[in-house]
Amino acid sequence: MIVNIIVSILIGAVSGWIASILMGTSGGLIRNIILGVIGGFVGGFVFNLLDLSVNGLLGTIIVSVVGACIVVFVARLLFK
Repeated sequence: MIVNIIVSILIGAVSGWIASILMGTSGGLIRNIILGVIGGFVGGFVFNLLDLSVNGLLGTIIVSVVGACIVVFVARLLFK
């Protein structure tokens, strides 16, 4: 259980970092972790709506990055 939490945090950090580069934002480690974890939920929801599935670590990171980019995009619209 604790290993799953640590892996989720690490995937969230990597995904948030990649999304911040793609979207041209800056932030620290905590922000990237939060962005990546939320992005994982959003990306999973979107991929499920589109009836897409992914496998493995790379697929999980791709879903999280897509979701994190969506979160950043929506946040920019709301707080502009």
